[in-house]
Amino acid sequence: MTLRAPSHRVSPRARWLWAAGALAQVAVVVVALVVLEAVTALDLTWWVWALVGVALASYVLVMPQWRFLVHRWEITESAVYTQTGWWARERRIAPMSRIQTVDHVEGALARLLGLATVTVTTASAAGALEIAGLDAERARELVDELTLKADAVEGDAT
Repeated sequence: MTLRAPSHRVSPRARWLWAAGALAQVAVVVVALVVLEAVTALDLTWWVWALVGVALASYVLVMPQWRFLVHRWEITESAVYTQTGWWARERRIAPMSRIQTVDHVEGALARLLGLATVTVTTASAAGALEIAGLDAERARELVDELTLKADAVEGDAT
């Protein structure tokens, strides 16, 4: 096995999910600044608000696109490959022999967008591998595929 870029992209709709998450984070920051300004003697000038607005808008617009370009996954006969991140990039390989559980999760917003996350738990201190932003139907197929492949490997994944 070599550490390489996996071949499959997540669903293009994942960008909408990540943008919604970014909007929620931006809302928290804006509310915190408004409360901070109201409670303290802090008086932010218009240009500080403009700078904050540009930075936060850039985050909401750029981060989902960037993540979409980076996030990839692949399943082979011997391993699960993932690549995640947007600022820092992480590539991981989980051999089929190390897979302990395979989980399928659909949050409320993800369900509205027809998306799901597949989490592959292994006997690794680094934690589970997560493939977020998959088409929900493909995610269900992937869970079945991984379960069958992991079950076909001799050993108990410890």
